[in-house]
Amino acid sequence: MKPIAIARDAVAAADPAPAAQGAPKSSLSALDGVAMLVGIVVGIGIFRTPQIVALNVSSEWAFVGFWLVGGAVTLIGAFVYAELGSAYPHAGGEYHYLRRALGRPVALLFAWARLTVIQTGAIAAVAFVFGDYAQGILPLGPWGPALYAAGAILVFTVINLAGSKQSRTLQIVFTVLIILAIVLVAGFGLALGRAPTLAPPPDAGSASGAFGLAMVLILLTYGGWNEVAYLSGEMKNVRRTMPRVLVASVALITSLYFLINLAYLNVLGLDGLRASDVVAADTLHQLFGPGASLAVALLVCFAALSTMNATIFTGARLYYSLGRELPLLGRIGLWEERSNMPVNAILAQSAIALALVVFGASTRVGFQAMVEYTAPVFWFFLLLVGVSFFRLRQRESGRTDRFRAPLYPLTPALFCLTCAYLLYASIAYTGYGAVVGVGVLLAGLPFIRLGSAASKAA
Repeated sequence: MKPIAIARDAVAAADPAPAAQGAPKSSLSALDGVAMLVGIVVGIGIFRTPQIVALNVSSEWAFVGFWLVGGAVTLIGAFVYAELGSAYPHAGGEYHYLRRALGRPVALLFAWARLTVIQTGAIAAVAFVFGDYAQGILPLGPWGPALYAAGAILVFTVINLAGSKQSRTLQIVFTVLIILAIVLVAGFGLALGRAPTLAPPPDAGSASGAFGLAMVLILLTYGGWNEVAYLSGEMKNVRRTMPRVLVASVALITSLYFLINLAYLNVLGLDGLRASDVVAADTLHQLFGPGASLAVALLVCFAALSTMNATIFTGARLYYSLGRELPLLGRIGLWEERSNMPVNAILAQSAIALALVVFGASTRVGFQAMVEYTAPVFWFFLLLVGVSFFRLRQRESGRTDRFRAPLYPLTPALFCLTCAYLLYASIAYTGYGAVVGVGVLLAGLPFIRLGSAASKAA
């Protein structure tokens, strides 16, 4: 054992308090990052949104092409985050970027939104999808989906409390199995389905009307890639690892989405896709008969649990960062050396997510309510991150210790335009849940004043 390690262990043995109040270690490899990112993104959406996209396109060419365009748009956002993450690696992720560029009040409002709306709402939404499908496999009565959702949050909270290594290892297993499952479904669909007869591409006028809504749905299915920001403070050699993780992940996700949607189309055809509420189940039913529905339910449950584990892992990092800055929240700013995890932050995050499960259960449309609840707030702050990119690039243009987003300023400008459009769409096309989410965001205004006052006092 090295002398430094011996000395560190001796100090920890003499005084356990410092060991319990450690700091994030640079322990995440590129494989860990890809597993986390793919596990978050490749989840429930790909089993639901293709039908809605098919209803809003006029040809097979448009259906397939829009998924590739979605991957390209996601890659643009990934380039923006690759530069931010390599230049400013921090467990606080987007909070850290907003604080440096736009000031503490904006960052605190974002922290409030992420704690109460964005991240916890995403965890609750995924938990409800798991609950809905698990209820179909083993019913637990009228409150079964909510019970399954709450139980899943509790189980994965315990796994993350056990340690970073346990959560990361489980995520790699989850991600590998999900990729294999999607490749198998796509392979069977392409090999055994009918050969599609692609209609001629639509004229520009008819395509433009469908493009907007179809892209909203597709980019929601690609959503979650930005969570990599919260891993930057723990990545090995972050300047090289961050862009590699983002580019590799987006390329892999785009390939998976393209293949499985081509398989759906090959088996069901565009009209069949439009008529199917459960495209994966109908695809396998067409190929293998009614017994395949159970396999699809298990696949969706598995994908939801994969997303949940990764989202709990990344989400708690902001709680930790906030606790480090605000004495009022100091307890959640503790990092446990043994598990290499922010244990109090994980507990706080899960408690709020469980409260949202109760809210979602009361609406009887838990998943839809959570999507409406989170979408406008999410896209508003993602737009502000894009604005922050411009400010930080101009302010520190001389720095060379970072990955630089290609085609500046076009890349961040396209990212901001995309976020602005999706902010508009998420307000225009959602219902009661969006109003609640915006209301909770506005309720955080006193939190900004309290947080700012506490920081000045400290």
